[in-house]
Amino acid sequence: MATTQKKQSPKKQGFTGIRSGLTVIICCFVIAICIFKLIFGASANFVGGDPNNAVLNGNLLGTIYKGGVVVPIIQTLLLTVVALSIERFFALRTAFGKGSLVRFVNNIKSALAANDLAKAQEICNKQRGSVANVVTSTLLKYDEMGKDSNLTKEQKLIAIQQTLDETTALELPTLQMNLPIIATIVTLGTLTGLLGTVTGMIKSFAALAAGGGGDSLQLSTGISEALINTAFGILTGALAVISYNYFTNKIDKLTFSLDEVGFTIVQTFAATH
Repeated sequence: MATTQKKQSPKKQGFTGIRSGLTVIICCFVIAICIFKLIFGASANFVGGDPNNAVLNGNLLGTIYKGGVVVPIIQTLLLTVVALSIERFFALRTAFGKGSLVRFVNNIKSALAANDLAKAQEICNKQRGSVANVVTSTLLKYDEMGKDSNLTKEQKLIAIQQTLDETTALELPTLQMNLPIIATIVTLGTLTGLLGTVTGMIKSFAALAAGGGGDSLQLSTGISEALINTAFGILTGALAVISYNYFTNKIDKLTFSLDEVGFTIVQTFAATH
């Protein structure tokens, strides 16, 4: 029986993610405030260069500024979704490894069918990523159990399965890191937009109650606040849903590959020993 070439434990390589989601949120909040004040609130967007005045005709940036204090909050949520989506994209790309995951699993199966552990280890070294890390650890235990003459076959199978489960349990949390934040923003973004809508409508009705042409600016400001916050809230919630479902699907595919190759390793040992 061929033996594995390396006895060292697999190590993660490449970008594995940002562990502090709070840091990302704080940075996005600072950026959102700067955008709100310096870009949306620029004097060139308003009549007479004063943000307290009416918005110049057709000026979108000034209209967004009139959305009020809720706008930078929703912007923070939106920027957080974008930032964490980019972070998860690169982290999961590292986790998947350098090549096709389907091809990797098939190559491992072929190597195990030929009882060539050295070839399987070589495939893992080239692939890298979370699946390769799990397979490498399991192959090391596979080789160790193959040489052990003291344990029964059932005990050896249990040891291999335990190594597979333990290594998988160590890898999976890093794959799902920061996804709960995106899942929370799915609801929080919509609710925050609704809050801005309500506050904007309150201002509008207050202007109508006051009556007179002098309150037309306050009326338009309230309507702008309501519509802008609604739009930003819907956009944030929609983007968060798309991002969360996309990355969850990617993780499910990776988990399925782990289960498939792990089952193959255990069954191959059972059939050949």
